[in-house]
Amino acid sequence: MLLNGFLMSGDIEVAQIKNNELSPICEKLMPFLLRRGGSIEAWLSERAIDKHRTNSRLLKKVLRLTNADDAELVLSVHAAAITDNYWFKPNGSNLTYDDVNFKSNAFAALALYGDPDSFALPPSPTPELTNIGSFEKCWRLIDGKWWLYKQGNENELFSELFIYHLAKALGFNAAHCDLDGQFIRSLDFTNGAMVNYEPMSSLVGDDEDYEKSFNVLNSLCPHAAEDFVKMIYLDTICFNMDRHTKNYGVLRDINTGTVAALAPAFDHNIALISRGYPKDVSRKNDLLIKLFRDFTVQNASVAKILKSITPPTSDIIKKCIAETGFDVDESFITDFILNGANRITH
Repeated sequence: MLLNGFLMSGDIEVAQIKNNELSPICEKLMPFLLRRGGSIEAWLSERAIDKHRTNSRLLKKVLRLTNADDAELVLSVHAAAITDNYWFKPNGSNLTYDDVNFKSNAFAALALYGDPDSFALPPSPTPELTNIGSFEKCWRLIDGKWWLYKQGNENELFSELFIYHLAKALGFNAAHCDLDGQFIRSLDFTNGAMVNYEPMSSLVGDDEDYEKSFNVLNSLCPHAAEDFVKMIYLDTICFNMDRHTKNYGVLRDINTGTVAALAPAFDHNIALISRGYPKDVSRKNDLLIKLFRDFTVQNASVAKILKSITPPTSDIIKKCIAETGFDVDESFITDFILNGANRITH
């Protein structure tokens, strides 16, 4: 597929595209992946819904996009997404950002739980085509705010909700989430793309090395680097096995392109007891603890940030468990987290 047009940030042309070749117009506002030399095809693919999700296949069928590849799926909604204001404007088009910015989502139920009644709906633009990640999920607009709803079993729902409450209790920056019936939901932390969210993969690719991400963030926004250390600390004590460069990132000012902050921490549903209760409550041979300890030893700035963190107490952990409303093994979870925190510093 040959693309000709403009990559837009809101109603600002940030790059011209001729036969898939990119020419910067306003480089400071371009997505980091493209500023690093990535192709427009790669950028589009990074925005596409995970084709392996069962409900994504149903969505493609309803929207008559069964044979579309990732780029075609994304371009069917002009490459627009909920959490940033980037989009593609073809040559000769009179579209504005307001025209492509999502104001409803008729296929939320289909994307979330495969609602059969959605097959009676006519095709319409949906943010689900640019809703990435491996879990079944959807965007819902409630009282003018977008919420990301996600499926999960009881242990996954508890883990996500508990870690959010623990993050807040420790004073860490975390995306607001709560339960709505049988689903976990998280509030759009860009407030309708008033800032642009970009995943860390746009800056470091798939490299999950803590040191590299810290140094990149520190060069762009020292406060973001500090929050990164706190996020990794939380991941470590709560046994988040699935932190990777596509489920954390930065918030950028839409007018200047500068990094304003690390995005609030999110995506904790493959952590703690999400896959059952770990066998070793002592955490003596915990790889996540070893990786974090190595990280703190290698960098004096990281060690200084770690010293500023007040570890959770038994009372805080138990209070956060109670706030979830789930019936879990309070004693095991408390000991598991406290042992993790102690092994980090001793």
